[in-house]
Amino acid sequence: MALTDKYDFEFLVNEAEKLVFDELEKQFKTYEGELCLCNDCVADMAAFALNAMKPMYHYSLIGSLYANHALSDEELALQVQEVVSNAIERVRENPSHG
Repeated sequence: MALTDKYDFEFLVNEAEKLVFDELEKQFKTYEGELCLCNDCVADMAAFALNAMKPMYHYSLIGSLYANHALSDEELALQVQEVVSNAIERVRENPSHG
């Protein structure tokens, strides 16, 4: 029996994903018309950025509160901006689709 058959991981959340996705959306506006926004390119941008981030998983309400406290950290916000910017540039220079 697989672990996922025995335990429910549906609510296991990586808060870094939300931060990266929100920042990608924000930065896309500054590249209006300069980026390929096909599914492959955007997924690669997200993957590159998330691989550069420390995961921030939580499951419980207490874990969520802890993660939300960490999210207010200015240093974390700057890190997210930087890794997303780097990921966008990497894919912009070498698009996934072609």
